[in-house]
Amino acid sequence: MELAMIGLGKMGANMTKRLLRGGHRVVAFDLNEDAIRAAEAEGAEGARTLDEVVAKLNAPRVAWAMVPAGEPTEATIRELEKRLSAGDIIIDGGNSYYRDSVRRAETLKQAGIHFVDVGTSGGVWGLEEGYSMMIGGEQAIVEGLRPIFETLAPGPDRGWGHVGPAGAGHFVKMVHNGVEYGLMQAYAEGFELMQQKTDFDLDLHQIAEIWRFGSVVRSWLLDLIARALDENPTLEGLAAYVPDSGEGRWTVMESIDLAVPIPVITLALQRRFRSRQDAPFSEKLLSAMRNQFGGHAVKREE
Repeated sequence: MELAMIGLGKMGANMTKRLLRGGHRVVAFDLNEDAIRAAEAEGAEGARTLDEVVAKLNAPRVAWAMVPAGEPTEATIRELEKRLSAGDIIIDGGNSYYRDSVRRAETLKQAGIHFVDVGTSGGVWGLEEGYSMMIGGEQAIVEGLRPIFETLAPGPDRGWGHVGPAGAGHFVKMVHNGVEYGLMQAYAEGFELMQQKTDFDLDLHQIAEIWRFGSVVRSWLLDLIARALDENPTLEGLAAYVPDSGEGRWTVMESIDLAVPIPVITLALQRRFRSRQDAPFSEKLLSAMRNQFGGHAVKREE
């Protein structure tokens, strides 16, 4: 099968490699010339403009966008719409907000262009391990793209599936990332508690390795924890600063709209916010209140 890969960042480039290994024809496009040349070296056909991308594909064309969510995705889909024809297919494999995907599907439908949203998980390991894909769109269109998904997935019959209409793929991926926040926070807190129990002199890497086998908390995240602690047992040099991609925020917003309580995910998101504050004002105010009502000592900034 043939398709265009629009966006050759780390994930897009690795997906291109996996598709090429699976025997697919890939037309590769990126704003970075070096990225295009790297894809060409792997066997892809490079394109320097979107016009060239469209010209190199046979109808019905399949264009897979792997660009950052928000305006980059919006602009890419808008430009592709100008160039594609009725019956062609646009796939958004990035971390787009699902409401944007629903809107884009409706807009493209008016031009006869099919839209498929693919929530994609796998990170830098996807090239070798395969990608988990949560797919939204028309059933018949998704079924026609099966060879692509079977190649990218961990196996032809696992790790991917059609979960509902347009927008459903990115909705499920949004929740997936929210769950990920909660899992990561729980692991982080547990290991910090053990790290602070200094009288036992616990070996955190050893404990991670023990938990990896037979334990009810074993997981791929735990595998990665064990690897990180093996490489850097004290995490020396790492700042306690945790960004968020936005999907955790969307998950919490959705829980408010649906009145569904998700306290663990919400708190995990809030903890990420706190990690970015050097001296939180709220904690300063707590100290000031204790001093005001009880004369308690305060610690001054150095």
